[in-house]
Amino acid sequence: MGWRGVAGQIGRSVTVWAVSTLTMLLLAGLLPDFRLQSPDGDSATRIAVTAACGAGAFGLLSALVWPVLVRMLLLVPALFLGLLVFFLNGSLLLLALRLNPSGRGEVAPETAVIVAAVMSAVASATGGALAVRDDDAYRRRLLRLADRRRRATLPCASTPGLVCVQLDGVGHDVLTAAVRDGLMPTVARWLATDGVIPPTHRLTAWRTDWSSQTGASQLGILHGSTYDVPAFRWYEKDRGEVMVCNRPTSAAELQRRATARTGEAGLLAVDGASRGNLFSGGAGEQALVLSIATRRRGRENRSRAGYFAYFSDPANAVRTALSFFAEIGREIGQSTRARFAGAHPRVGRGGLYPFVRAFATVVERDVVVAAVMGDLLAGRTAVYADLVAYDEVAHHSGPHSRDARQVLKRLDRSLALIEKAAEHAPRPYRLVVLSDHGQSPGETFRSRYGLTLTDLVRAGSGLPVPRGAGRTPSGAEARAAVRAALGREDSESGPAPRSEPVVLASGNLGLVSFPDVPHRMSKEEIDARHPALLPTLANHPGIGFLLVRSAEHDGVVLGPCGTEIPLAELDERPGPLARFGPGAVDAVRRTHAFPHTADIMVNSWHDPATGQIHAFEEQIGSHGGLGGAQSRPFLLSPLTLSVAEEHGEALTGAERVHGVLRRWLGELNGPEVPLDAGPERRAA
Repeated sequence: MGWRGVAGQIGRSVTVWAVSTLTMLLLAGLLPDFRLQSPDGDSATRIAVTAACGAGAFGLLSALVWPVLVRMLLLVPALFLGLLVFFLNGSLLLLALRLNPSGRGEVAPETAVIVAAVMSAVASATGGALAVRDDDAYRRRLLRLADRRRRATLPCASTPGLVCVQLDGVGHDVLTAAVRDGLMPTVARWLATDGVIPPTHRLTAWRTDWSSQTGASQLGILHGSTYDVPAFRWYEKDRGEVMVCNRPTSAAELQRRATARTGEAGLLAVDGASRGNLFSGGAGEQALVLSIATRRRGRENRSRAGYFAYFSDPANAVRTALSFFAEIGREIGQSTRARFAGAHPRVGRGGLYPFVRAFATVVERDVVVAAVMGDLLAGRTAVYADLVAYDEVAHHSGPHSRDARQVLKRLDRSLALIEKAAEHAPRPYRLVVLSDHGQSPGETFRSRYGLTLTDLVRAGSGLPVPRGAGRTPSGAEARAAVRAALGREDSESGPAPRSEPVVLASGNLGLVSFPDVPHRMSKEEIDARHPALLPTLANHPGIGFLLVRSAEHDGVVLGPCGTEIPLAELDERPGPLARFGPGAVDAVRRTHAFPHTADIMVNSWHDPATGQIHAFEEQIGSHGGLGGAQSRPFLLSPLTLSVAEEHGEALTGAERVHGVLRRWLGELNGPEVPLDAGPERRAA
């Protein structure tokens, strides 16, 4: 560091201590339950000494004891993190006053929480302002926050590195609208929308597979394979298990399958870092990665180890906790306003959702951004990070809502912060921003028709339907379709089914499986077992099309009014797939070939004019199937890299995006992903 650096560090520490002392004096004068003098009174000098000692003790405890407490916090569920941050910070202040040699400090426990929070915030702001004026200090501060002391002293390559930031759920149309409306000035500057300065980036749209959701897209982007991922959740008959992409055990299994299929460890296998993702990408540095959450705890594989890197600074903990509770208040206010305004469509936003939203939009964002900044300053070659804030809010508020647009503004500030950190990195970086899918708006299937997809499947299978669904017009319509198909007066008068179907939803994609049949059932088998089921589903106005296996035609697409088109004939007559746009036929054919495709694949109705769909989940902004903006994410890349769409071909599928990112790593003279990953790299 040198003597000048040491002197500068000492000067900054003294300044922060002095500001903290003044803050403590001010709070003691304002808060009745906080005093720095004896009951009989003290001189101004004695009070100042008490404040100085108290501030110094609080600062030392924050530096020495707080990191130990944060390690203990890793065992606590993340949603309780905000409450514990305030409680523990207040406890440190109480302890500091007890250790004060003057013996004059006294504060009520509830007031200690307030005093500690204010002092931490002021100290953080002061230290940050002073550090930014010194490039070396700024860099050291960020390295400390990201827990990268070990890497800071190691040499790194001089060639450019690649940083990929995923804005989860932000579609191409949403991004362009946000730039046009001035919500994302950083992205607008990169694209030079004002025409004053030349652009630095280009924007490319790409198309997802049928399963337009993070599990499939991110697995393809990071590991090069989306094979046999038919939805966000599906039932596997051979294992008797429901796979869910955001379940740690399922994510680990999907990553294992992908690495076994490709023979590669992943995009980040050499000197890479994975932050906030479902999958590791083969990275050696991983934080908040779901696929490693099931491993035995250790320094290298703690899925929540990134929390320690960020929250080891108590000022960060307090600032994020304050933002956490502010976001809860914002969500409650926004949902209340929507309810009183009679907004339509609308879904329930009570229960734990305000806390889930606050975690996704504040805690996860702050931790991931700090980790990425640390990776830049450590000189890593490839970094991939996921920011989930927009996706979470858009599900419940709508992709074009005011609530979701406010999140885009904050995400743009995060991109600006990462860009600023890159200026202090020991090597140049190319910053790529992309999304894994978009979102399509629309009223939920249940809200529109008064029954769920499960209700409809049960009606078609001759199973009892809840009375609430039976009383709705659509429920009566489903029963009428069943009676017509069976030629009976009462659909429930037939023989009892041998097994109840498993019905799962992934946005506007539904999957129906019969667990007692070990193989994927054919249309002929389904018709023999439940004659009314397929007609009931295909003729419902809220359903766009069905995909089933056929003993005669291999696979067929079913639509209303008896439409039945073999997969081989879809190019000539796409039938109900025509309204889902280009690429729908290929996507359906590809999914049909997966080993774990459901017995019946159900895609909801879609209006090409408005882009609306009907989600089978309680979401007014959804994704997971075909229809609308959900299948059209974006890729924003520097002009210094080659164009993503080679030879003018449309960029289709996450596997193609993986190939583009690998090509860019090669152009930057970065290491290629090794073909022989080795057993330790192949582990999930």
